[in-house]
Amino acid sequence: MSTRRTFIKQTAIATAGISLAPSMSLGQNSLFVSKLNIGLIGVGLRGTNHLNNLLQRDDVNITAICDIDSNRIAIAKEHMAKADAKIPSVFGKDDYDYRNLLQEKNVDAVIISTPWLWHTRMAVDSMKAGKYTGVEVSAANTMEECWDLVNTHVESGSHLMILENVNYRRDIMAVLNMVRQNVFGELIHFRCGYQHDLRFVKLNDGKTAYGKGVEFGDKGISESKWRTQHSLLRNGDVYPTHGVGPIAAMCNVNRGNRFVSMTSHSTKSIGINKYIVENGGADHPNAKLKWKQGDVITSTIDTANGETIIVTHDCNSPRPYSLGFRVQGAQGLWEVDGSRIYIEGQSEPHRWDEAKPWLEKYDHPLWQKFGEYAQGSGHGGMDFFVLNAFVESAKQNIAPPLDAYDAAAWSAITPLSEASIANNGEPQDFPDFTRGLWVRRKPYNWIKNTY
Repeated sequence: MSTRRTFIKQTAIATAGISLAPSMSLGQNSLFVSKLNIGLIGVGLRGTNHLNNLLQRDDVNITAICDIDSNRIAIAKEHMAKADAKIPSVFGKDDYDYRNLLQEKNVDAVIISTPWLWHTRMAVDSMKAGKYTGVEVSAANTMEECWDLVNTHVESGSHLMILENVNYRRDIMAVLNMVRQNVFGELIHFRCGYQHDLRFVKLNDGKTAYGKGVEFGDKGISESKWRTQHSLLRNGDVYPTHGVGPIAAMCNVNRGNRFVSMTSHSTKSIGINKYIVENGGADHPNAKLKWKQGDVITSTIDTANGETIIVTHDCNSPRPYSLGFRVQGAQGLWEVDGSRIYIEGQSEPHRWDEAKPWLEKYDHPLWQKFGEYAQGSGHGGMDFFVLNAFVESAKQNIAPPLDAYDAAAWSAITPLSEASIANNGEPQDFPDFTRGLWVRRKPYNWIKNTY
């Protein structure tokens, strides 16, 4: 904790002068604020992770928390008491009490870590209230919600950051560094996705052994209370941003490039039912349910600059975790599975190199300088970096590295995939959420802006 606090103090003055291209300040005041007052909407597992990381910073005050679950409020208070932090104002008497939090004058910025269906409406209300807003992934569920995020940002002048932590993963940032240094040559193709066996998360009543629950909704706990319902009712890629976020950064989506169109296909749905039958029995009421979401959703995106991106969603089948990254250019490619790389002229012809030496050679300056401070922050350290980017951007009230246009474009994959699957793989056009500004917006300088 002491080393991380030291880092914050050492970088506080330096960040005041950082220019974060491609900022669209919309006339906002960008004076440096040395201490940021933050309100947390949602203090479940993810929100508590943010809380704990914020408690290790000397440049923030947690002035308000909100959750309709009184048990989570109690846990948050315990964490704050252990950190000798002042107990904040508490909200959560009903679903919309968060709006009262947004009226608090001692709240400068808000972090939203609630179930997906609340993300957009809370983010919109937050921006309208003039708060610097951070929203967990995915940011939106429908095309209307995607436009709501962009339009509210433009009309209010308030900034939004989508808190996509995988953009800050160490290997991802090393590969991003390689992309920026043209190691792979001109980029042509990407693969990514969210491939993660979540059946134990989606079916968990908190009473059965780990991985053996078969309940959700009112009988579930944590994410099974709300996440599982999406698999029951929707057939599409409902969680695309962990994969597509890093790829979008590499190919400069919304900053000289954009998503143009997408086709999606779905397999049959058997994984969750099989799991319920095996662990709860064929006579269990949930074994009679008809699950809509296919076990594997595959989408192919075309970009304005001529790259293709394959995005996969696979959360209802037995499999090891993988985001399935592949970055391919005219000169070579990197694949995360197998941790392998091939660079023409440097690798032995037709043979893969082990990626580790390359990733170490091109380790991103952000990780080289501050990796030790990220230890223990969660998800291998990337949670520290995404939160730090949010805090430092909010302190200056400038555009974050992952902004409202990114939140809309990445999240639009969900409704577009649903529409494509429902129409036998028919291509779906991506809206231009920047309204033409992508042509002149400059790529974000991930090398320079290391806080």
